[in-house]
Amino acid sequence: MTLSLARRAERFPDRTAIVDAAEDRLHAPADTVDEDRVSYAELARIAGRLAGALEQRGVDSGDTVCLVTRNRVASLALVFACRRLGATLAPVSHRLTPATVTRPFETLEPAIVVAEAAQRDLVRSIPHDRTATLEELAETDVSAVDAGTERSDDAPLLAVHGESGESVATLSSETVEWNCIDAVLEWNLSREDSGFVLDPLSTVDGLFRTALPVLYVGGQLLLDRAFDPGDTLTAIEESGVTVVSGRRAPIRELTIDENADALAGLERAICDHAVDEAPVETLLEYGVTVSRAYGVPACPTAATRTVSGPTDGDVIGRPVLDCDARLVDDEEVVLEEEATGRLQLSGPVVADGYATSADDRDDGEVESGFVDGWFDTGERFHRSDDGSYRRP
Repeated sequence: MTLSLARRAERFPDRTAIVDAAEDRLHAPADTVDEDRVSYAELARIAGRLAGALEQRGVDSGDTVCLVTRNRVASLALVFACRRLGATLAPVSHRLTPATVTRPFETLEPAIVVAEAAQRDLVRSIPHDRTATLEELAETDVSAVDAGTERSDDAPLLAVHGESGESVATLSSETVEWNCIDAVLEWNLSREDSGFVLDPLSTVDGLFRTALPVLYVGGQLLLDRAFDPGDTLTAIEESGVTVVSGRRAPIRELTIDENADALAGLERAICDHAVDEAPVETLLEYGVTVSRAYGVPACPTAATRTVSGPTDGDVIGRPVLDCDARLVDDEEVVLEEEATGRLQLSGPVVADGYATSADDRDDGEVESGFVDGWFDTGERFHRSDDGSYRRP
């Protein structure tokens, strides 16, 4: 199986790929969900038309397309649209400010910036002839770009930035696929699963711990513009959601909501390693299998562990299947057995490089970057004799 939306559309065209669970009205009451279902065949057609609209605006192989939006069907369709063109998609967080959003823009020098109308203030630094709204792309009268033109791996497929908009990691189509494969294997995802994205698709958490793996395996994905615990719990209860993944805030809000009993319908929750213990314990009480995950933009999921009770929150677990990990000291000497040092990562799930230069960092800490095929996270960890890693 390859990272090809067209192949999935051919195999199961009528299967629901994405349910857009966003409210039609801005201030709709909580616990109400308006669903708009998109099949795999429809998603492939959307990707083809978006590719045609980008091509008409001059996007070519090797170009970068920045996307500033909340979670939408188009967010994922554009991944495959860029793949058809040989372009790189760079999801940019809509939570950045007009000042900080310039960081990824200046680093990536996009051929075009696509944004929803509500995010116009974030793209004002971009010349008008290099911007387009999602609505404008959707209304463009063009022929779809055929799936047979899908890209080679000569350029990155995705470019993802860190929390502050800096440190943009670039991932090839092959690297993206390896991350999907590892997520499927680590968390036993299947085409019978229905996943809900709690995090923004501009983050590696939202993209690589739910969205892309669920689509990769042929499952059903639910999206909402912004996280709402009531709507998510309603979807879990009424739409048969089996898996969610999220960071600290959304996981906590789900477990303290008055309708938290709906969590009993979940099979698995993939929690960021920083999620507090109380929400994890609540999920376990509802019979949910809980996995913690640790990652960085250059390696979306480097380590994971499944928990069965109260655990030390500093433990990030063991490296995933296709991720090699090692510790080095301040002299770059590789440390063996039980040790404490800087964590370095390597393997097919690790990004191909950084679009930003280590020289741009002025925090005074050890620089993160790639050295002799290893990505240096710049973070210190302790490796126990059982091979698990934890913060010292």
